[in-house]
Amino acid sequence: MLEVKARAKVNLSLDVTGKREDGYHLLRMVMQNVDIYDTLTFTCRKEPGIQLKTNVPALVEEKKNLVWRAADLLMNRFQIRDGVEISLTKRIPAAAGLAGGSADAAATLKGLSELFGLGLSDRELCEAGVGLGADVPYCVIGGTALCEGIGEKITPLPSLPDCWIVLAKPAADVSTPYVYRRLDEIGAYPHPDVPAQAEAIRAGDLDGVIRTMGNVLELVTAPEVPAIGRIETYLRENGALAAMMSGSGPTVFGIFHEKEDAQKACNGLEGNGLAKDVFLTVPFHGQEEHA
Repeated sequence: MLEVKARAKVNLSLDVTGKREDGYHLLRMVMQNVDIYDTLTFTCRKEPGIQLKTNVPALVEEKKNLVWRAADLLMNRFQIRDGVEISLTKRIPAAAGLAGGSADAAATLKGLSELFGLGLSDRELCEAGVGLGADVPYCVIGGTALCEGIGEKITPLPSLPDCWIVLAKPAADVSTPYVYRRLDEIGAYPHPDVPAQAEAIRAGDLDGVIRTMGNVLELVTAPEVPAIGRIETYLRENGALAAMMSGSGPTVFGIFHEKEDAQKACNGLEGNGLAKDVFLTVPFHGQEEHA
């Protein structure tokens, strides 16, 4: 049996710079792992096929589940005759802008490569994963990174300076394809300075990182989920250096210098009904160890 952790991410910045003829959007964004994770365990079976178990029964529908699709991709490509049992324990909220599904897919690619002795490099895993979702290659690499293209161009960055991060997801769920369609309809919009943010991270300048935060997808999601703006305001009024939506939303994250301030903000959000799920976490800088 092999156990792998699949960590959530936040977007410190997210820009859409164009669209390819095949419909894929061109992205430029800075991603950061946080210390919240799903856990996947992989066990070989003599019976062929993929058996998926999870603590969230609604996610088991095979061909729509990124874990199943990632496993099916590798097992077909490498003609693996044995079967595998995958147990997924979800902690990352679904449809939240935290890449929970993409992280699970990346963990599955890594886990099956190890379990079946495929010996795939990170580059090979990223190439396999990009067809599953734009965030999957980043989730293979993890840490802090500049991500470009359709998500396949990954430039690792130094760790984000130490800070505390509050995550708050409203009750609403958001469809990522819908958000991108609506953004296309907007047309012209201001773009965050993602390269400047990457330079601020290289310089260890947390204030510079905060000054360059921006997420163009918030132009679509925030008007449709009013709780996003309310949570951002609450976090800023309660000590956050900055607050912004992650990914296509609706999760909002706030960055704090002090744990005490971050904990108080968490406690307040748990009591005021603005958010369904609230987490206090930190940036995750290290490499995963498989059990």
